[in-house]
Amino acid sequence: MLFLIAALMLMGIALGTVAHVPVSVSLAATAAIACWLLVFAVRERTVRHHRPAGRREG
Repeated sequence: MLFLIAALMLMGIALGTVAHVPVSVSLAATAAIACWLLVFAVRERTVRHHRPAGRREG
C-alpha cells in the first residue's frame, strides 16, 4: 500500500514536471519508464513460468 501511495505521489510530480519541460525530455522519460515496465513484465513472466503454481516457499 505504501508503494502505491509513493507511486501516485511520484506520478503527480512527474505530470507537473512534464508541463514545464521540453517535449524531448518528456519523450526520453517516457521511453525510460516504458523500458523499465517491459523489463519488469518479462522478469515477472519468467519467474511465474519457472515456479510451480501450487507450491509455496518458506
